Amino acid sequence: MNILITGGAGFIGSHVVRLFVNKYPEYHIVNLDKLTYAGNLANLKDIEDKPNYTFVKADICDFERMLEIFKQYSIDGVIHLAAESHVDRSIKDPFTFARTNVMGTLSLLQAAKATWDELPERYEGKRFYHISTDEVYGALELTDPQGIESPFATKASSALHHHAYGREYFLETTKYNPHSPYSASKASSDHFVRAFHDTYGLPTIVTNCSNNYGPYQFPEKLIPLFINNIRHGKPLPVYGKGENVRDWLYVVDHARAIDLIFHKGKIAETYNIGGFNEWKNIDLIRVIIKTVDRLLGNAEGTSDHLITYVTDRAGHDLRYAIDSSKLKNELGWEPSLQFEEGIEKTVRWYLDNQEWMDNITSGDYEKYYEEMYSGR
Repeated sequence: MNILITGGAGFIGSHVVRLFVNKYPEYHIVNLDKLTYAGNLANLKDIEDKPNYTFVKADICDFERMLEIFKQYSIDGVIHLAAESHVDRSIKDPFTFARTNVMGTLSLLQAAKATWDELPERYEGKRFYHISTDEVYGALELTDPQGIESPFATKASSALHHHAYGREYFLETTKYNPHSPYSASKASSDHFVRAFHDTYGLPTIVTNCSNNYGPYQFPEKLIPLFINNIRHGKPLPVYGKGENVRDWLYVVDHARAIDLIFHKGKIAETYNIGGFNEWKNIDLIRVIIKTVDRLLGNAEGTSDHLITYVTDRAGHDLRYAIDSSKLKNELGWEPSLQFEEGIEKTVRWYLDNQEWMDNITSGDYEKYYEEMYSGR
């Protein structure tokens, strides 16, 4: 198979590319990335010379270029991760999010359709897999705030969650109700993907995932930002009172789920991917502080004073929580790591890879790629 992975130099994408390149030497993996601020080929240094790996710098919004790539590499399957994903950026610049997330997805869909329509077998053996977010569903109420103080056990079943805590979860059938320009753009792209199946018969799959964490995440996101700020004694900006709740998923587990769904998922289906792992932001931040201080050899509580409460984000959703029962029951997937193990591995990685972090925060990697690809 020839598989096109878009956004493969980004956080989640780099983990998916690495998994597929290493696990499937018989596949040809084409990593397509525009190398915007969130894309960094240093994330894939360990596999860049593999014979079954090719990197292509391109913009998914360039339809003619997408057509060329589909035909040049005889693409059989698409795993579409390329997206603008930071809510704060979407509030300041919604046009960029609409362009990349909506028009870019439409460009890929149309390129896949046009290319595969010309083949004798058309869509047989083909697959267009679109990765989305739980934020398209809107927000959930926090009906049992006391129960959230202790995180859910990673491998507990969703049925147990419902029984023990009596709270609502996002299902694959939950009505879309996006509240930010980011989630609105992803919701629109999801609709286009499903419409291409319903209208043309394009073999599509959509997944909606919860918050990811782990190595190689761009340091504007909460966990790597706070690890780096603690290391350098900088303030830790907490929106509002830090009461917002998120379901955290280790990125390697998400990559495993993507692999499974790409190969075994049913066409035209939606699967939710969650970590069974809810945390209030403020409680998560305290765990990060405690872990970083311990690993740096600081006394417990050394960095607590860095917590700084700031004005809440506009339209800040109170709670996201995914029910992954369908994925578990139909395909047998569940998270492999307890959160304590996952956060320990994550903090250690960022502390051990300060050069990677410095290269990102300085912006040197962007200048390097601009020079490397100038004139192409």
